[in-house]
Amino acid sequence: MGAAAITAYHKHQANVIVRETNNGGEMVEHTLKTIDHKIPFNAVHAIRGKATRTEPVSALYEQGKVHHFGTFPQLEDEMCEWIPGSDKSPDRVDALV
Repeated sequence: MGAAAITAYHKHQANVIVRETNNGGEMVEHTLKTIDHKIPFNAVHAIRGKATRTEPVSALYEQGKVHHFGTFPQLEDEMCEWIPGSDKSPDRVDALV
C-alpha cells in the first residue's frame, strides 16, 4: 500500500500527503518516508465519525459523479455490509472517503 500511495502522489503531481494522526498516522508517515524520504506530509486529526465523513461521498455516488475502473470486490462488500455505528471498522471504505 505504501508504494501505491507514493506512486499516486507522483502520478497526480500532488503537493502533499495528508495523514490522520489519531489512528496510526505516524506509522503511515514512517512507512512512506522509508520509500521516499522527500514526500511532504500534513497531519490532521479526525474529529468526526466515519459515518459523518461518508455522507458527502455518498451524495457524490447518488449523483453519478463517482466511477470505479476495475473490480474491487472487497471494497464493494464493505460498502454494502457496513452499518454506521457498528464496532467493525471498514478499512477500505475509510480509505475511500
